[in-house]
Parts: sequence; C-alpha cells; structure tokens
Amino acid sequence: MCRVSTHDALRLTFDAEAERYARARPRYPAEAFADLATAIELGPGSRVLEIGPGTGQATRDLARTGATITAVEIGAQLAARARLELAEFRNVEVVPASFEEWHLPSERFDVVFAATSWHWVDPEVRVVKAAKALRPGGVLATLSTHHVAGGSSAFFAAAQGCYERWDPATERGLVLPQASEIGPDPEPLPGELFGAPTFHRYEREVGYSTGEYLDLLMTYSGHIQLSEAQREGLSGCLGDLIEAEYGGRVVKRYLWELRVVRRR
Repeated sequence: MCRVSTHDALRLTFDAEAERYARARPRYPAEAFADLATAIELGPGSRVLEIGPGTGQATRDLARTGATITAVEIGAQLAARARLELAEFRNVEVVPASFEEWHLPSERFDVVFAATSWHWVDPEVRVVKAAKALRPGGVLATLSTHHVAGGSSAFFAAAQGCYERWDPATERGLVLPQASEIGPDPEPLPGELFGAPTFHRYEREVGYSTGEYLDLLMTYSGHIQLSEAQREGLSGCLGDLIEAEYGGRVVKRYLWELRVVRRR
C-alpha cells in the first residue's frame, strides 16, 4: 500500500483552495524578475521551466519577458486555475504533474525557477533533476518567502494568543524574526553541478482588510489542515482582534530571497 507522507499531504492541501489562492496570495516583487532577467538575459527565445506555479502569481511576470514557459504544477485544480489566470499568454504551458515524476523533455531549459515551492519538492530529487533540466550555463533560481517582524507588530504579538488557543501545533511564545535574523538559503549544492549562488533580498509591507487577511491565512497549509472547528475558532479570534483593536486593517511585512545559481 502506498503511504503518503505528512510532507506530501501538506503540499497537496493547497489544491482544495485554488480559487482563494488566486485572489489572496501576494504578488512577488517586480525587482526579483528584473534581477533574474539580468542574470540570464531572459526574453523571446528563452526557455523556462517553472516548478509549482500555484495559480500563476510568478508565472505572469516571467511570461511578460517573452520567454517560453513550461509550468509544472502538482495540483490539478491549481493547474486549471493557473490556465485561466494566464490565458492571455500564448507562451505559457501549464502541466498538471509533480516535478519529481514529470518526464524531462530532450531540449534543455535556460532557467529552472521555483517561487515559494522549492521546499515542497523532494530534496533527494530536486537538485539533480533541476541540473538535468538545465543547459550548461543555465540558471536555477529559487524565490523564497519569509514572514518577518514589522507592519502591525502589536497585532501579530497579540495574535499569538489566538494561535495558542486554536492551533495545537503552535509553538508557545513564538515571535516573528527580524529580516536581518534570516540568513541566506543554506542548502548545499553539488560543486560539480553548480557554481556559487548569489542572493537578492526584497522587503515589502502589504495592507489587508480583516476579510483579506483571513482569506490569506486560509491559503497556508498549516491553516488548511486544521479541523473546521479550529479554523472557525482561529478566524473568529483573529477577526475580532483586527476589528476591535486595529480598525479593521493590518499590515504584514514580507521578506523575499532570490537565489540564483548557474549550472556548470
């Protein structure tokens, strides 16, 4: 009997929230795509393999470069929604498959790209398969998202009480880290396959109404997998806090890190 690991089960939770994911997840910083395009000279004629596009938040920015994009998405509903979101781009193909099991085409790619999805791919597969997908001199680019201190800091401190009450997995006394406390991605990359990585970091604050913020939370795997009673209790607790103490609006601070590494 095939067993699904906890990690695999969590990465499949997003598929049930495809519509919410499309409307609630924040877009990525435009500077990240400018930096990527500079590193590899992206444009018409370039070939990009995107791993885990979700509903296309990053794919849209990649597509605007004119590159041909193959976006491989494990969630069937996410893939279907991505096709709708990206229908205007004839240079994008969305493939419903897991990257681990997807058969690589014979023609190599100039870029393998993953935005907030790389950590969901099997670590025993992702690096070697990405290297196989790339032409010599091609680029592996991963864009990670971190939740950091800032914005409505008093709200996030107070919200800890809601999590400790309604989410049994919550670490007691948890506080958001400062962006400066988060170091570069430490993932080791085989020297025979890749050169030294370069990193670019971007910080931005995003404002949310009560409804928008609760919508966003329900696109996170840890929230989706809660029981219905826990989700309702947590949403009610946080919603009441935002309305009563913060005028129905909070600001969240993000840190994004773009790692760019060239295939030898």
